[in-house]
Amino acid sequence: MNEITFDDFLEVELRVGTVVSAETFEQARKPAYILHIDFGEELGIRKSSAQITAHYRPRELVGRQVVAVVNFPPKQIGPIRSHCLVTGFHDDRGDVVLCVPDRPVPPGTRLL
Repeated sequence: MNEITFDDFLEVELRVGTVVSAETFEQARKPAYILHIDFGEELGIRKSSAQITAHYRPRELVGRQVVAVVNFPPKQIGPIRSHCLVTGFHDDRGDVVLCVPDRPVPPGTRLL
């Protein structure tokens, strides 16, 4: 594991957002959803592709809060442009489980 400094950590903008819509990403090579996530007034709504289909269905995601990196440059993923990276952990089968706050917080709140 590479060690980083606290200043390195501060460079990563991890923010909470609320999923406002989720749909199957039909053109994805691996099963995925397209998420629209509201990060509050400062950042607005951002789009992301997330390979979280093993544990979640689109309708279950709407209204849920997620943690995402919001200061990566946009990335082209097939026909969509992703503007944040939703975070999660691999379970024992390699499927992604979302990283989420255990209580509601205002959209856009930064992890510190």
